[in-house]
Amino acid sequence: VGLLSLEHQAISHVTGSASWLGLELAKGNLAQVLHLALVIVAFFFGAALSGWIIKDATLKLGRRYSLCLLIEALLLFAALKGFSSDAPTASLSASAACGIQNAMVSTYSGAVIRTTHITGTVTDLGIYFGHWLRGIPVEARRVRLHGLVVVGFLIGATGGAVAWLRWSFAALWLPVVICVALAAAYSIYRHQHLLP
Repeated sequence: VGLLSLEHQAISHVTGSASWLGLELAKGNLAQVLHLALVIVAFFFGAALSGWIIKDATLKLGRRYSLCLLIEALLLFAALKGFSSDAPTASLSASAACGIQNAMVSTYSGAVIRTTHITGTVTDLGIYFGHWLRGIPVEARRVRLHGLVVVGFLIGATGGAVAWLRWSFAALWLPVVICVALAAAYSIYRHQHLLP
């Protein structure tokens, strides 16, 4: 939705925002430089908030994922409302939500996981393939995990584009609802299993 709507701004990809910031800095467009810098800072603070709430980057049941998911949903709702009224803070809310999302599960089973971009994931898959070509053992579990992340990202990107073409900014309702549903499901699971 961000790529299709915000002057093609990559609110979930800090690398894209930083590249665009460099371009705008070179052009001397200080208003856009400030906005893009704030988008990057918002992503950073979203990730920091997740780290503060969850206290680790490794997936482990019992942590406070529900709270992070609810905050992410609120930030996406704020972005939805902001985009609908052309509020300049909408992209900041969306970027902070992406920072939370990306930081919630940064490692799983020894593999680095990123959910808002796949550059590192595709890099890792390329490394694994190179190792396989040289006869170096590769953990099949990591290859499967990274493959699932790439497929999931592509499904999400396609779904986001289809939703944008059909509903414009209202497409953000889908991740808002998913975050709330996941938060509720995880809270129930945590309560039933008496996790801390």
